[in-house]
Amino acid sequence: MGLTEATGPSVTYMCIGGFVVAFSMFSLLAREKIYVNEVVLGTAYGIFMGPYFAGVFDPRSWGSVSDEVTLEVMRIVLATGLFAIGVELPRAYMATHAKSLLAMVVPTMAIGWVIVAGLLRALFPQLNFISCLAISACLTPTDPIICAAIVGGTFARQHVPVNLRHILSAESAANDGLAYPFLSLTIYLTLEGTRGIAFTHWILIGWLYQVILGTATGAALGLLFSYVMKCSHKRGFIDRESYVAQYLALAVFIIGIVSTIGSDDLLATFAAGCAISWDGNFNTHIEGETFASVIDLVLNCGCFIYIGAWLPFQSFSIPAIGITPSRLVALAFGIMLLRRIPAILILYRWIPEIQSWREALFSGHFGKAGSPFGPYNLEDLPTL
Repeated sequence: MGLTEATGPSVTYMCIGGFVVAFSMFSLLAREKIYVNEVVLGTAYGIFMGPYFAGVFDPRSWGSVSDEVTLEVMRIVLATGLFAIGVELPRAYMATHAKSLLAMVVPTMAIGWVIVAGLLRALFPQLNFISCLAISACLTPTDPIICAAIVGGTFARQHVPVNLRHILSAESAANDGLAYPFLSLTIYLTLEGTRGIAFTHWILIGWLYQVILGTATGAALGLLFSYVMKCSHKRGFIDRESYVAQYLALAVFIIGIVSTIGSDDLLATFAAGCAISWDGNFNTHIEGETFASVIDLVLNCGCFIYIGAWLPFQSFSIPAIGITPSRLVALAFGIMLLRRIPAILILYRWIPEIQSWREALFSGHFGKAGSPFGPYNLEDLPTL
């Protein structure tokens, strides 16, 4: 019997807890001197502790439940991060910056979607273009968790303009849920008999039921809970600590409701966070609290340790469909260079929060799926 089988969850707790303790002791050194965040270190630690090296932590050994556990772990971490972004944006941010977000999210995602699909088609000709579009849809959204490591923290606050930090945070949260229509379109085109039926299902189910209903449900629940918390506070029924606890409790509650009806739970949690802080009242009550950032750090570390241990390195070489490590490396560099940078450099003139091509380059590269290293100083970019 292996160590993982013998100790069960205890090894998981040991791996995650030990890493969080160690990273917390050297967090400033890592982030502001070496410029490496918890995402890279957590993933590397997970790979080391995983089945291909130390063999201490192997999520795939859990059997048939491992995929379901992985899905739910990622869902909770993502939803909590999206809710936090919505809460921490300035009051009514989504309304006052709607034009910029629309210009930054929709065309950038669409352009990146097609470009990555083209790269996949060129590198893996055994795949048809619809399959490449389906894979590309999964690579289209930015990662709000990794993006938070770039736009948050002392170094980022000193060197990245506040407007740029807010727009990148809002974009990473919005497009994380809006990537689903790109994926659902390719699924319907694959499964349905005709394109007419596929587009009908895409509009009725993919957009109206899942995206729009999910967003509306999250916003409605956020406004409802905001009103209830105000009433409770006026009557002395709720204290400051209970306000802070809503960070985690409301995020979990909302994804439970929205995923039960089959709508987009990620967009719902972001919409709920924006709605709760719409008038700034919620932010006033939690100002100065560190509980949310502590929970965010622990969840992020645990999430990426899990991902590192979960990575299926044996699938990095599948000759039947042309997958080889060298082609995957080429794909990674192609995505880094082409997925967002060209689109942002073209569109930034219509985005007031991005003031120059240097900020556009920063937003296109470091905001794409989060950068593995950060934070960064915009002053380090070259000048014309």
